[in-house]
Amino acid sequence: MKYSRIAVRLFEREGEDTFYDPVYHGRTLKIFGMDEWPGKALKYFADRYREIDYGVVIFDTEGDFPEEGFDTIIRVRDGQGTGLDPIVLAEKGLLDGYTAATIVQTVYGLDRTLTERLYSDFLAGKVKSVPEAMKSDGKYAEVIRESYTPLDEAFYSGKPPEFGKNILVELGETYSITLAGIAFLVVSAVVRHRRNTMIGVNDAAVLAYTTAGGAAVPLITRPLRARVTVLATQYAIDSIMNLAGPSLVLYHDPDTQSVIYETNGVPPGPMRKHVHKGEAAFIYRTPETINVEWGELPL
Repeated sequence: MKYSRIAVRLFEREGEDTFYDPVYHGRTLKIFGMDEWPGKALKYFADRYREIDYGVVIFDTEGDFPEEGFDTIIRVRDGQGTGLDPIVLAEKGLLDGYTAATIVQTVYGLDRTLTERLYSDFLAGKVKSVPEAMKSDGKYAEVIRESYTPLDEAFYSGKPPEFGKNILVELGETYSITLAGIAFLVVSAVVRHRRNTMIGVNDAAVLAYTTAGGAAVPLITRPLRARVTVLATQYAIDSIMNLAGPSLVLYHDPDTQSVIYETNGVPPGPMRKHVHKGEAAFIYRTPETINVEWGELPL
Protein backbone atom coordinates (compact mmCIF):
# COMPACT_ATOMS: atom_id res chain seq x y z
CA MET A 1 0.00 0.00 0.00
CA LYS A 2 1.21 3.51 -0.79
CA TYR A 3 1.17 5.91 2.15
CA SER A 4 1.00 9.71 2.23
CA ARG A 5 3.87 11.88 3.42
CA ILE A 6 2.19 12.40 6.80
CA ALA A 7 2.00 8.69 7.64
CA VAL A 8 3.84 7.56 10.80
CA ARG A 9 5.39 4.12 11.21
CA LEU A 10 3.85 2.30 14.16
CA PHE A 11 5.36 -1.18 14.10
CA GLU A 12 8.75 -2.05 12.71
CA ARG A 13 8.40 -5.68 11.67
CA GLU A 14 9.96 -8.00 9.17
CA GLY A 15 8.06 -7.90 5.95
CA GLU A 16 5.52 -5.08 5.77
CA ASP A 17 5.58 -2.31 8.39
CA THR A 18 2.38 -0.90 9.85
CA PHE A 19 1.70 2.82 9.47
CA TYR A 20 -0.88 5.23 10.79
CA ASP A 21 -1.82 7.38 7.82
CA PRO A 22 -4.24 10.25 8.61
CA VAL A 23 -5.16 10.51 4.92
CA TYR A 24 -6.22 6.87 4.76
CA HIS A 25 -7.23 5.99 8.34
CA GLY A 26 -8.76 9.25 9.62
CA ARG A 27 -7.44 12.57 10.90
CA THR A 28 -8.01 11.82 14.60
CA LEU A 29 -6.05 9.02 16.29
CA LYS A 30 -7.23 7.89 19.73
CA ILE A 31 -4.60 6.34 22.02
CA PHE A 32 -5.61 4.34 25.11
CA GLY A 33 -3.09 3.25 27.70
CA MET A 34 -2.29 3.32 31.41
CA ASP A 35 0.59 4.76 33.45
CA GLU A 36 3.17 6.62 31.35
CA TRP A 37 2.39 4.94 28.01
CA PRO A 38 -0.04 7.54 26.53
CA GLY A 39 2.49 10.33 27.17
CA LYS A 40 5.31 8.33 25.60
CA ALA A 41 3.21 7.66 22.51
CA LEU A 42 2.20 11.32 22.22
CA LYS A 43 5.85 12.39 22.32
CA TYR A 44 6.68 9.80 19.66
CA PHE A 45 4.08 11.26 17.30
CA ALA A 46 5.14 14.83 18.06
CA ASP A 47 8.75 13.98 17.21
CA ARG A 48 7.74 12.33 13.93
CA TYR A 49 5.70 15.33 12.80
CA ARG A 50 8.42 17.77 13.73
CA GLU A 51 10.69 15.81 11.40
CA ILE A 52 8.48 16.84 8.46
CA ASP A 53 8.33 20.47 9.65
CA TYR A 54 4.83 20.29 11.08
CA GLY A 55 3.83 22.64 13.87
CA VAL A 56 3.02 20.89 17.16
CA VAL A 57 0.39 21.98 19.69
CA ILE A 58 0.33 19.92 22.89
CA PHE A 59 -2.12 20.04 25.81
CA ASP A 60 -0.51 18.19 28.72
CA THR A 61 -2.29 17.49 32.01
CA GLU A 62 0.56 15.32 33.31
CA GLY A 63 3.08 18.15 33.49
CA ASP A 64 6.00 16.12 32.20
CA PHE A 65 6.02 16.73 28.45
CA PRO A 66 9.52 17.93 27.38
CA GLU A 67 9.57 21.69 26.76
CA GLU A 68 12.33 21.65 24.15
CA GLY A 69 11.24 22.77 20.69
CA PHE A 70 8.28 24.92 21.78
CA ASP A 71 8.34 28.64 21.04
CA THR A 72 5.20 29.28 23.15
CA ILE A 73 4.66 27.71 26.57
CA ILE A 74 1.41 28.51 28.37
CA ARG A 75 1.46 27.50 32.04
CA VAL A 76 -1.87 27.24 33.81
CA ARG A 77 -1.49 27.60 37.57
CA ASP A 78 -4.21 28.37 40.08
CA GLY A 79 -4.23 32.06 40.98
CA GLN A 80 -1.85 33.11 38.19
CA GLY A 81 -2.46 34.85 34.89
CA THR A 82 -2.44 33.16 31.49
CA GLY A 83 -3.61 35.96 29.20
CA LEU A 84 -6.24 33.58 27.79
CA ASP A 85 -9.11 36.06 27.89
CA PRO A 86 -11.17 35.26 24.76
CA ILE A 87 -12.51 38.82 24.45
CA VAL A 88 -9.01 40.31 24.69
CA LEU A 89 -7.80 37.78 22.10
CA ALA A 90 -10.65 38.89 19.82
CA GLU A 91 -9.60 42.51 20.29
CA LYS A 92 -6.15 41.50 19.06
CA GLY A 93 -7.51 39.60 16.07
CA LEU A 94 -6.53 36.13 17.33
CA LEU A 95 -10.20 35.13 17.55
CA ASP A 96 -13.29 36.52 15.90
CA GLY A 97 -15.68 38.34 18.21
CA TYR A 98 -18.53 35.86 17.91
CA THR A 99 -16.27 32.94 18.80
CA ALA A 100 -15.12 34.87 21.87
CA ALA A 101 -18.74 35.46 22.87
CA THR A 102 -19.63 31.78 22.43
CA ILE A 103 -16.65 30.78 24.60
CA VAL A 104 -18.06 32.98 27.38
CA GLN A 105 -21.47 31.44 26.69
CA THR A 106 -20.07 27.92 27.08
CA VAL A 107 -18.07 28.65 30.23
CA TYR A 108 -20.73 30.64 32.10
CA GLY A 109 -23.99 29.23 30.72
CA LEU A 110 -25.36 32.22 28.83
CA ASP A 111 -28.42 31.67 26.68
CA ARG A 112 -28.48 32.63 23.02
CA THR A 113 -30.05 36.04 23.58
CA LEU A 114 -27.45 37.06 26.18
CA THR A 115 -24.64 35.77 23.96
CA GLU A 116 -25.89 37.94 21.10
CA ARG A 117 -26.06 40.90 23.49
CA LEU A 118 -22.48 40.31 24.63
CA TYR A 119 -21.32 40.06 21.01
CA SER A 120 -23.13 43.30 20.19
CA ASP A 121 -21.49 45.09 23.12
CA PHE A 122 -18.09 43.77 22.02
CA LEU A 123 -18.60 45.16 18.52
CA ALA A 124 -19.65 48.48 20.00
CA GLY A 125 -16.49 48.62 22.09
CA LYS A 126 -18.41 48.49 25.37
CA VAL A 127 -16.79 45.27 26.58
CA LYS A 128 -13.09 44.57 26.13
CA SER A 129 -12.46 41.64 28.49
CA VAL A 130 -14.28 38.92 30.41
CA PRO A 131 -13.78 40.77 33.75
CA GLU A 132 -15.35 43.86 32.15
CA ALA A 133 -18.28 41.76 30.95
CA MET A 134 -18.73 40.38 34.46
CA LYS A 135 -18.74 43.90 35.99
CA SER A 136 -20.91 45.53 33.33
CA ASP A 137 -24.58 46.51 33.58
CA GLY A 138 -25.58 43.98 30.90
CA LYS A 139 -27.95 41.17 31.83
CA TYR A 140 -25.28 38.66 30.80
CA ALA A 141 -23.16 39.98 33.69
CA GLU A 142 -25.65 38.61 36.20
CA VAL A 143 -25.30 35.11 34.76
CA ILE A 144 -21.50 35.30 34.55
CA ARG A 145 -21.27 36.39 38.20
CA GLU A 146 -23.13 33.27 39.34
CA SER A 147 -20.07 31.07 38.69
CA TYR A 148 -17.24 33.61 38.32
CA THR A 149 -14.53 33.24 40.99
CA PRO A 150 -11.23 34.92 41.94
CA LEU A 151 -9.51 32.04 40.14
CA ASP A 152 -11.22 33.13 36.92
CA GLU A 153 -10.13 36.73 37.50
CA ALA A 154 -6.51 35.68 37.90
CA PHE A 155 -6.69 33.25 34.96
CA TYR A 156 -7.75 35.95 32.46
CA SER A 157 -5.11 38.45 33.61
CA GLY A 158 -1.75 38.96 31.96
CA LYS A 159 -0.45 39.54 28.47
CA PRO A 160 -1.88 37.27 25.75
CA PRO A 161 0.51 34.57 24.52
CA GLU A 162 2.17 34.86 21.11
CA PHE A 163 0.75 31.54 19.84
CA GLY A 164 3.78 30.50 17.83
CA LYS A 165 4.11 27.54 15.50
CA ASN A 166 4.84 25.13 18.37
CA ILE A 167 2.73 25.54 21.52
CA LEU A 168 2.81 23.64 24.81
CA VAL A 169 -0.13 24.20 27.15
CA GLU A 170 1.16 23.00 30.52
CA LEU A 171 -1.79 21.97 32.69
CA GLY A 172 -0.02 19.76 35.22
CA GLU A 173 0.15 22.41 37.94
CA THR A 174 -3.51 23.37 38.17
CA TYR A 175 -5.88 21.63 40.56
CA SER A 176 -8.87 23.30 38.93
CA ILE A 177 -10.32 21.14 36.18
CA THR A 178 -12.50 24.15 35.31
CA LEU A 179 -9.49 26.33 34.51
CA ALA A 180 -7.87 23.49 32.58
CA GLY A 181 -11.02 23.12 30.49
CA ILE A 182 -11.22 26.85 29.78
CA ALA A 183 -7.57 26.92 28.68
CA PHE A 184 -8.20 23.90 26.47
CA LEU A 185 -11.18 25.60 24.83
CA VAL A 186 -9.58 29.00 24.31
CA VAL A 187 -6.34 27.67 22.80
CA SER A 188 -8.27 25.14 20.68
CA ALA A 189 -10.36 28.00 19.29
CA VAL A 190 -7.21 29.95 18.40
CA VAL A 191 -5.55 27.03 16.55
CA ARG A 192 -8.67 25.34 15.11
CA HIS A 193 -8.00 26.45 11.53
CA ARG A 194 -4.29 25.58 11.47
CA ARG A 195 -3.01 23.22 8.83
CA ASN A 196 0.37 21.46 8.67
CA THR A 197 -0.06 20.98 12.41
CA MET A 198 -0.27 18.07 14.82
CA ILE A 199 -2.50 18.71 17.84
CA GLY A 200 -1.92 16.36 20.75
CA VAL A 201 -3.82 16.00 24.03
CA ASN A 202 -2.92 14.04 27.19
CA ASP A 203 -5.17 13.31 29.07
CA ALA A 204 -8.02 13.82 26.58
CA ALA A 205 -10.70 12.28 28.80
CA VAL A 206 -9.81 14.53 31.73
CA LEU A 207 -9.96 17.69 29.63
CA ALA A 208 -13.19 16.64 27.93
CA TYR A 209 -14.86 16.16 31.32
CA THR A 210 -15.92 19.80 31.74
CA THR A 211 -18.41 21.67 29.58
CA ALA A 212 -15.67 23.93 28.22
CA GLY A 213 -13.32 21.03 27.55
CA GLY A 214 -16.04 19.04 25.85
CA ALA A 215 -16.69 21.99 23.55
CA ALA A 216 -13.00 22.08 22.60
CA VAL A 217 -12.84 18.51 21.31
CA PRO A 218 -14.95 19.12 18.15
CA LEU A 219 -12.82 22.15 17.30
CA ILE A 220 -9.60 20.14 17.08
CA THR A 221 -11.02 16.87 15.74
CA ARG A 222 -12.92 18.39 12.83
CA PRO A 223 -11.33 16.88 9.71
CA LEU A 224 -9.00 19.41 8.11
CA ARG A 225 -6.59 18.72 5.28
CA ALA A 226 -2.93 18.56 6.35
CA ARG A 227 -3.81 18.42 10.05
CA VAL A 228 -3.53 15.54 12.53
CA THR A 229 -5.05 15.23 16.00
CA VAL A 230 -3.83 12.70 18.55
CA LEU A 231 -5.98 12.19 21.66
CA ALA A 232 -4.17 10.17 24.34
CA THR A 233 -5.91 9.03 27.50
CA GLN A 234 -5.87 6.56 30.37
CA TYR A 235 -9.67 6.55 30.57
CA ALA A 236 -11.89 4.69 28.13
CA ILE A 237 -14.88 7.03 28.09
CA ASP A 238 -17.57 7.11 25.42
CA SER A 239 -16.99 10.75 24.43
CA ILE A 240 -13.48 9.82 23.24
CA MET A 241 -14.00 6.23 22.09
CA ASN A 242 -16.96 7.13 19.88
CA LEU A 243 -15.10 9.79 17.92
CA ALA A 244 -14.49 8.90 14.29
CA GLY A 245 -10.99 7.62 13.58
CA PRO A 246 -8.67 4.72 14.38
CA SER A 247 -7.56 3.61 17.84
CA LEU A 248 -4.16 2.62 19.18
CA VAL A 249 -4.44 0.36 22.25
CA LEU A 250 -1.40 0.35 24.54
CA TYR A 251 -0.79 -1.55 27.78
CA HIS A 252 -3.94 -1.39 29.93
CA ASP A 253 -5.94 -3.63 32.24
CA PRO A 254 -7.74 -6.51 30.45
CA ASP A 255 -11.26 -5.22 31.14
CA THR A 256 -10.49 -1.82 29.62
CA GLN A 257 -8.84 -3.39 26.59
CA SER A 258 -11.94 -5.54 26.12
CA VAL A 259 -14.21 -2.47 26.28
CA ILE A 260 -12.12 -0.69 23.65
CA TYR A 261 -12.26 -3.67 21.30
CA GLU A 262 -16.01 -3.93 21.87
CA THR A 263 -16.61 -0.23 21.16
CA ASN A 264 -14.60 -0.44 17.96
CA GLY A 265 -16.68 -3.39 16.77
CA VAL A 266 -13.85 -5.92 16.86
CA PRO A 267 -15.43 -9.41 16.95
CA PRO A 268 -14.50 -11.87 19.74
CA GLY A 269 -11.76 -14.34 18.99
CA PRO A 270 -8.22 -14.08 17.66
CA MET A 271 -8.68 -10.44 16.56
CA ARG A 272 -8.72 -9.47 20.24
CA LYS A 273 -5.20 -9.93 21.52
CA HIS A 274 -4.12 -8.76 24.97
CA VAL A 275 -1.60 -5.94 24.66
CA HIS A 276 1.46 -6.07 26.92
CA LYS A 277 4.01 -3.41 27.87
CA GLY A 278 5.78 -1.95 24.86
CA GLU A 279 3.21 -3.41 22.47
CA ALA A 280 0.16 -1.94 20.78
CA ALA A 281 -2.89 -2.90 18.76
CA PHE A 282 -3.87 -0.62 15.88
CA ILE A 283 -7.59 -0.76 15.10
CA TYR A 284 -8.91 0.85 11.95
CA ARG A 285 -11.83 0.53 9.59
CA THR A 286 -12.08 0.30 5.84
CA PRO A 287 -15.38 0.53 3.92
CA GLU A 288 -15.64 -3.26 4.10
CA THR A 289 -13.86 -4.45 7.24
CA ILE A 290 -12.47 -3.81 10.70
CA ASN A 291 -8.74 -4.43 10.92
CA VAL A 292 -6.47 -5.03 13.91
CA GLU A 293 -2.68 -5.12 13.62
CA TRP A 294 -0.26 -5.79 16.45
CA GLY A 295 3.38 -5.04 17.09
CA GLU A 296 5.98 -3.38 19.31
CA LEU A 297 6.07 0.43 19.37
CA PRO A 298 9.49 2.12 19.05
CA LEU A 299 9.02 4.13 22.25
